[in-house]
This record gives sequence, C-alpha cells and structure tokens, in this order.
Amino acid sequence: MEKRKDYLTWDEYFMSIAKLSAMRSKDPSTQVGACIVSDDNRILSIGYNGAPNGFSDEKFPWGREGANLDTKYPYVCHAELNAVLNFRGNKKDLENAKIYVDLFPCNECAKIIIQSGIKEVIYSSDKYADLDDWIASKKLFDECKVKYSQIHLNTEKNIQIKLK
Repeated sequence: MEKRKDYLTWDEYFMSIAKLSAMRSKDPSTQVGACIVSDDNRILSIGYNGAPNGFSDEKFPWGREGANLDTKYPYVCHAELNAVLNFRGNKKDLENAKIYVDLFPCNECAKIIIQSGIKEVIYSSDKYADLDDWIASKKLFDECKVKYSQIHLNTEKNIQIKLK
C-alpha cells in the first residue's frame, strides 16, 4: 500500500491553522488569524484580531464607519501583534521564523514582524494592496529582507469547518 497523496503541504497546514484561529475573532466584518512557525516547522504561536485584554467585547466599537473613536480601528489588536505577544519562548526562537496570516500585514504589523525577527510572511489575501499602509509594508519588508509570498489554498483539499 502506498501513502496518501492528498495530504496537506506544510504551507496548507499552517495557513489552515491561521484560518481556524481567525474564527475566534468577534469582528463582524474582518476575521484574521496568524500562525508563527519555526524554520523546522514547529508552531511557535498563534493569534487573531480582537479587543485588547480587559476591554469588554460587548462595549467594543466594532464599526468601520464614523468618527475614528467610534470605530474599531484605534482599539483592535491585529492577529500578527497577538501572535507575537502570545509567544512565550526565547526571542531567538522567532529569528528566521515564518508567519502565516490570512491578510497581508499592514505597516504597523510589518514593523512588529520585522522587529521580532520573523523573516518570511505567507499570506492568503492582499485585498488592500493599493492602499498606502500596505504599500509601506512591502517597502519595509523589501528593505529589511523579509520574504513574502501569497498562497492559494485548494479548497477541495483543505479542511472545511462549519460551525452550527
């Protein structure tokens, strides 16, 4: 008997974990997950976008429109930030790690990724590619030699999770 041929690649596996983590987000419009992986394919940390610890999800302004202080933008913690902050190991372990994330990182998350020592970003969507903050992210990554690449998951092969 031969081994299975339709098993997940490492990239598919870790991106699926990032997408599963995103399902913890309470954001009604954008759910993003992140999974940080060592250079020997060990999961170091995960995170998803949401309210900071101690900020009630019930009182959190989840809107995207209106006065800045009445929207989620000045308050929400992005998935990449949470994944880096959730990491409990030695900072040296993040050096040369990869981060898998649903959405290409904004410029603020790009700076966090660079400062943490992560050297590769694998992302699923780049829907904000034409906006200044995401253009800045690519400039930051290019200058700091952080590789980035987009992955397109085969939905027939990957886990389909349906919550009831």
